[in-house]
Amino acid sequence: MREPTFAGLVSRWYEHNARDLPWRKPDVSPWAILVSEVMLQQTPVVRVLPAWQAWLDRWPTPAALAQDSPAEAIRMWGRLGYPRRAVRLRDCAVAIVERHGGAVPDRLEQLLALPGVGTYTARAVAAFAYGQRHPVVDTNVRRVVCRAVAGEPDAGPATRPADLVATEELLPVEPAAAALASAAIMELGAVICTARSPRCPACPVESICAWRASGQVAPAGPTRRPQRYAGTDRQVRGLLLGVLREATGPVPHQRLDQVWDDDVQRARALAGLVTDGLVEPVGEASFRLIGDGPPAPVPG
Repeated sequence: MREPTFAGLVSRWYEHNARDLPWRKPDVSPWAILVSEVMLQQTPVVRVLPAWQAWLDRWPTPAALAQDSPAEAIRMWGRLGYPRRAVRLRDCAVAIVERHGGAVPDRLEQLLALPGVGTYTARAVAAFAYGQRHPVVDTNVRRVVCRAVAGEPDAGPATRPADLVATEELLPVEPAAAALASAAIMELGAVICTARSPRCPACPVESICAWRASGQVAPAGPTRRPQRYAGTDRQVRGLLLGVLREATGPVPHQRLDQVWDDDVQRARALAGLVTDGLVEPVGEASFRLIGDGPPAPVPG
C-alpha cells in the first residue's frame, strides 16, 4: 500500500479537526472569502468574526460596497486595525464592478490586478473560492513547510519565491485536492505548529517532520516579540480616527487637539492619516474621513 503523502496526512487531519469558520462554508461567495482574507491579515480570527459578518450584512456584494463612500468603509472597519485595508477593499469592489461586472474574477492574473490585492490574497481567493491549484503562503504555511521539510525552526520574516516553490511541491496535482491541502497546511500552522508552543504530539505529520527528527533545535536568533502599541503613532492614529468615525461632519482641529497631549506626535499622526488617504482637510481648520460628504475644496 502506498504511504500517505504530506498533503494527504494534513488534509485528512483538517477534515476532522478544522475550526468551524463561516468563510469556509461550501456555499460562501467568492466576495465573502475575499473580505475574510483581507480582514484576517495581521488580525486574530476572534476579532474578525463579528466584523466580517457585519460587513457582509451591509455589503453582501462588491456592487453594494462600490456604491458607498470610502468614509463609510472606514467607519465599518471600526477598530480592526490597519484601516487602509478598508479603503483598499472598497477600491477593489469598485474595480470588480468596473472590470468584471461585479463578479470576483477567478483568474490569478485578474485577481493580482485588483487594487490592494497582493500575491497572498490573490492565491488564497483562487484556491479557496474557486478550488484552484496555487501555493497559498502566509506566515503559518511558511513555518510548517520550513519545519517539516527543511528541518528549520523559523522561516524568516518575509515570504520568498523559494517558499512558493517549496509549498507548491507539496500540493497534489488535482486542483480541488490541492486547494484542500492549502487550507489544511495553513490551519495546521495556526493551531498546532505554532511559533512559540507547537503541539507536536497532536501533529498529523510528526512522524515525517524533519524538525521533529532533528530534536526541535531552537532558533539561533532571538524570538520576535509583538510590536509595542501603547504610546506609538499607531495608537494616536487610532484615537484620531475614532473621533472622526463618530463625527457626522468635519471635525475642528481644536477637537482633535484634545485626543493626545504631545503636539508633535499628534500632528505627525494626523499628517500620516492624510498621506495614507484616510483623512482629508476641510478648509483650514477641520478634517473628515476621506470622501465623507461633498468634495473638499482645493487649497489655494
